[in-house]
Amino acid sequence: MRLPDPRRSRVVLIGAGRYTDPALPDLPAVDRTLTDLATLFTDPYYGLVPQDHCTVLLDDGDLRSVGSRLRAAVAAAEDLLLVYYAGHGLVGGRRHDLYLALADSELAAPEFNSLEYDKLRSAVLDSPAETKLVVLDCCFSGRAVSDSLAGGGEAERIGRLEVAGTYVLTSAQRDQVALALPGEEHTAFSGRLMRLLREGVVGGPELLTVDDLYQRLRAIMESEGLPTPLNRRAGTADRIALGINRAFAATAGPELRARHAAAVEQGKAGDWKGAADRLQKILDEQTRVLGADHGDTLRTRQSYAHSLGGAGTPVEAAGLLRQLLADQVRLLGPDHVDTLRTRQFLAVNLGEAGHREEAIGMLRVLLADRGRVLGAEHPHTLRTRHVLARNLALTGGRDEALALLRQLVVERERVLGVEHPHTRRAREDLAEWEEARGG
Repeated sequence: MRLPDPRRSRVVLIGAGRYTDPALPDLPAVDRTLTDLATLFTDPYYGLVPQDHCTVLLDDGDLRSVGSRLRAAVAAAEDLLLVYYAGHGLVGGRRHDLYLALADSELAAPEFNSLEYDKLRSAVLDSPAETKLVVLDCCFSGRAVSDSLAGGGEAERIGRLEVAGTYVLTSAQRDQVALALPGEEHTAFSGRLMRLLREGVVGGPELLTVDDLYQRLRAIMESEGLPTPLNRRAGTADRIALGINRAFAATAGPELRARHAAAVEQGKAGDWKGAADRLQKILDEQTRVLGADHGDTLRTRQSYAHSLGGAGTPVEAAGLLRQLLADQVRLLGPDHVDTLRTRQFLAVNLGEAGHREEAIGMLRVLLADRGRVLGAEHPHTLRTRHVLARNLALTGGRDEALALLRQLVVERERVLGVEHPHTRRAREDLAEWEEARGG
């Protein structure tokens, strides 16, 4: 089971909510359905493809234009090809074949101005994509997996459909009418499918395959008395995931946070290399399950980079922390506690990498910012003062360092207590540097 490669995948959304033929009633829900599907499928972290790999053909009545853009996307797909239709399904011709209505389709003669499903099917099957998925949200869509595909026996009919790597999902049985329920923004089928993708499946796997979604969707629609979806799959098409199970992410988050905390303690105990190895694995999982911009993911990036510095690679750590700082300023703001902590870690690693003057400049500004945001006697502010003093002492600014440390000892004894480890460390540094100055 895997997610598709977004760079090698394509999504095509076709639909019509407005029709020129008075015999075909408008379907206002289709407009919102395709718009929201496009947003969902191009989400930077939970979606399938980037925006320029998603083709939306909404209310385009020109069959040639639709065919041209469809063929271009079909030909470009290498991993996943997803073609999704929402609108009126029409039945026409001597074989009562399925046609997908476009804005200028005519109910009485769909053969001349509608997208024939068999032509869509042929175009999809000709695609170089490893996995091909067709979703039809329309009346009579069950004909796409029924005996109306061709004449001949059942084996021949199924054989025409079951080409390796294909999966067809329909919103209704062969002769059922798909629904757009009053008061709902989306069509009944697509709305419930989108809800599953947005909310996830409680108790489901980490990644949701199209078959996972079909099974759950079928149960939901049957329980609500709605048209029953159908599916037809071949090869391994049902194993590709259409998204991360967001319900799984909700339960995985606390467990990943606990593992993160344990790894941080491992580093503080002196095993920075082991902590960095563990944090890298946690970071990979959080990026995949929670998303790159999730607060937990950002904090693990911070801990991972700092652990690399502790393990002896402060230059690499500083590079990662600079990248993280830019993301945190954008996502969290410059005064967020996590952003301020990253600035401190960056200064620490710059100092360890030999760039102490740059570190001192950063720490002076950070000391003022932490005092403004957290308060002058907050433990984090006091920690910045201590780190600044240490860097000053190592660059010849011993008098200023001693003044900072004397003030720090007094404040830590008052705020943290005389026997707190941070208080004792400040007293030890003060005694060491006073002795060195006297010598």
